[in-house]
Amino acid sequence: MSSLRIPNVAPALQALLVTQMQQVEALLLSHTKSDHPFVDETAHHLVSAQGKRLRPLLTLLTAQFGDPTNQQVIAAAVACEITHIATLYHDDVMDQAPLRRGVESANLRWGNTIAILTGDFLFAKSSDLLADLGPAAVRLQARTFERLVIGQIMETQGPNPGQDPLEHYLKVVADKTASLISASARYGAMISGAPADITETVTSFGEKIGVAFQLADDVIDIASEFSQSGKTPGTDLRDGVPTLVTLNLLKSNDPADREIQHLLSGPIEDEATVQQVLETLRNHKALDDSREQLHQIAKQAHLLLGPLPICDATSALISLCDAVIDRST
Repeated sequence: MSSLRIPNVAPALQALLVTQMQQVEALLLSHTKSDHPFVDETAHHLVSAQGKRLRPLLTLLTAQFGDPTNQQVIAAAVACEITHIATLYHDDVMDQAPLRRGVESANLRWGNTIAILTGDFLFAKSSDLLADLGPAAVRLQARTFERLVIGQIMETQGPNPGQDPLEHYLKVVADKTASLISASARYGAMISGAPADITETVTSFGEKIGVAFQLADDVIDIASEFSQSGKTPGTDLRDGVPTLVTLNLLKSNDPADREIQHLLSGPIEDEATVQQVLETLRNHKALDDSREQLHQIAKQAHLLLGPLPICDATSALISLCDAVIDRST
């Protein structure tokens, strides 16, 4: 099933999710095949590298509030994961990342042009799946893609003059990460025929848990000796990309933080300095503050589930909140 382990899932639901995730994997592999061997190789480079599969898992979970046996749910789950993988190819080009999901990034292996075009190929494959699910599904994909692009542009542009950098960052996270996780939750409820109020509830939950998921990655990238996300630890430090932890430190008025604040003002190219900054951040109050912010957002996600019926699927979504936090501890 998903490599993001959700604790305490009811046995019957767990068995169904395992079966359905196997169907997701099969369709994911078959639908991203190409008649051109080189395209097939580049597209399956990250598809085969696996991942947490959070997005399709969330689609399957929210489909429990309608008819989870509807085979279109599997197609929607796969479309969400293909879209996510496509964004990774593009992200790695922008970040010049050397590692993704524990393997060499596509841009490092084949160059930026091939990586970008492979991402485009995967976006096309995702749209092809959604075309069979109706106009509402295609419209949701288009609006989600719009937010993904806007989030990337906002991150590249940086905060506006006078704008709180942390506020700007959280908006970037909402668009760049949470939008697709929210859409994944909405697809499951929408395609399965769940009631409209439940569909809106899980959509809001997906948005909030999506933000928490990214903030957990921020904490992991600093706190872990080895990156649990499959990326090179400290990548954002090397690129000068702000994250929750670094933004919290940059707000400090402690004179003792001036030197590290100066280092965090741009990319850090020297590897010894990267390791020095990582060590400082691991022992700084900013990391504890970031964990607390993460806990608060996960708690908000939990509270959003209040209107849902008491059932195994709701319990699993509550456990998902715990799983996101547990990743960062």
